[in-house]
Amino acid sequence: MRLKEAVEWAPLEVSVEGDSVDRALKALKRKMANEGIYKEIKKRKYFMKPSEEKKRKQREAERRRRKALRMRGRPRAV
Repeated sequence: MRLKEAVEWAPLEVSVEGDSVDRALKALKRKMANEGIYKEIKKRKYFMKPSEEKKRKQREAERRRRKALRMRGRPRAV
């Protein structure tokens, strides 16, 4: 097992005030999205060979680099 895979996850907590269960559910979903849980679930849905995983990571890194270049050349909004 790699060191990156041995990450401990702290439980997500959302407080429910009064009868606002819908608001608490929305807050929980937002926290899950920010933590990357949905992305992790999609990734673990099926097995990916190590070579495919490496190619996927390279594609994602390239996309992040392109986005950073686009954002660097964009004028700031004041």
